[in-house]
Amino acid sequence: MDFPSKLIENAVVELSRLPGIGKKTALRLALHLLKAESDTTANLAEALAKMRFDITYCLTCHSISDSTECGICGNQLRDHSTVCVVADVRDVIAIENTGQYQGVYHVLGGVISPIEGVGPADLHVDSLVARTTAEDSEIREIILAISPTMEGDTTAFYLSRRLREVENLNISTIARGIPMGGELEYADEITLGRSIVERQRQAR
Repeated sequence: MDFPSKLIENAVVELSRLPGIGKKTALRLALHLLKAESDTTANLAEALAKMRFDITYCLTCHSISDSTECGICGNQLRDHSTVCVVADVRDVIAIENTGQYQGVYHVLGGVISPIEGVGPADLHVDSLVARTTAEDSEIREIILAISPTMEGDTTAFYLSRRLREVENLNISTIARGIPMGGELEYADEITLGRSIVERQRQAR
């Protein structure tokens, strides 16, 4: 693809690095920004820079946050005795959009995948165990809301084994309204909501 300007080419190259954005789409976006008001491009650049460099992660649940405590963990109206364990922040957003869950979360930061070299030590597993075993812990239920893929099931099994010995802790999984091999973030809100509500308690 030939470009009339090296600056346009550089913008297209960077935009096309984004997932799902090909060179043609990147070119359309670049030309749109070029024609737009200068403030539009400046505001976008500033918002992206702030997102990248100023955003932090909640020290408790590891979700994306503007401070060291996210809005969900800091909300005393939420049920802090129930923790929904998810692989990714996108899963938190998906579950929150159902409006069916009022507990708190724990974001693992991925799933166990030996093929990709991701093991339990690479995830926020130890901090989950620490949350449930702390002297002042009020956690009574762990919901394993992990996508039902081979890697997801492996992760859920590992977590169940790690948490099995914790006293007075119920472990449940979301109902299989999510198809095998499916990803949580792509499930429709009704199906995902029902999966949370109709979660199944695991045998200890």
